[in-house]
Amino acid sequence: MFVAVLVEEGGCVSVLVVCFLIRVGLESGFKHHKPQKQHSQTLNGVNPLKYEIKYKPSYAMLVVKLDQGESITAESGSLTYMDPTIEARTRKREKSFWGTLGLSLIGGQSFWVNDYTAHANDAEVGLVAAPVGDIEKLEVKSGKGYIIQKSAYIASTQGIDLDIKWEGFSKGLFGQGLFMIKATGDGQLFINTFGAIDTHTLGAGETLIVDNFHLVGFSDTCNYKVTKFGGLKETLLGGEGLVTEITGPGDVHIQTKNLKEFVDWLWTLLEPRVQRRAR
Repeated sequence: MFVAVLVEEGGCVSVLVVCFLIRVGLESGFKHHKPQKQHSQTLNGVNPLKYEIKYKPSYAMLVVKLDQGESITAESGSLTYMDPTIEARTRKREKSFWGTLGLSLIGGQSFWVNDYTAHANDAEVGLVAAPVGDIEKLEVKSGKGYIIQKSAYIASTQGIDLDIKWEGFSKGLFGQGLFMIKATGDGQLFINTFGAIDTHTLGAGETLIVDNFHLVGFSDTCNYKVTKFGGLKETLLGGEGLVTEITGPGDVHIQTKNLKEFVDWLWTLLEPRVQRRAR
């Protein structure tokens, strides 16, 4: 359940703590976590990347073990811990200044990313995302990229390119303040979600309609069309805004929770107290 603790100070209502006490998450998370088998994935014929995703699906954390000379790139602010044998270097996300600035200002992602490079074998780094939810690994190969929500990115291997120049990003085709990034190249891409990850595999010609705030990403082999939910009545009164019609072949990744709906729900609890103190 969700617990909001409120304290009155000088006629103001301030939120001190918002605790996420999710019973299912606790049962499957920290209290009863069983170490999972570490995954290894060979990339471009080099040593395999060793990683583990702990505490799925509610409090997921990505743990990567790097051998000497290996690197992982992560979103700024995602670091939980790292061994002292790892060197962290901060750099602009894009090679060009304007590319990075565009990703930061238009897409809402941070201006910087961190490269973590090991100077000894079995060096460990832990990475997390702000939302309470899951982390998943996507394989990116030539001809098999992904279009992901900007906020879903948590980390990637060195061969991944995050493209902000395609029109789905630059023109904001997904609306409602949502922008998507096209990930291509050769390597591994780690995404995070608010809630659990629900994956649908579409065959050629199969279509799935997804609410934009639940959409995490989909294969770039899919065709898509952003449209309003139903007619005018459904758009205004049905609780939905824009949806995306995605047609296969390819995978579609959905998050089970809607951050906007959660914020709106939380505000219904806080608004009456705030209004009373404002009078």
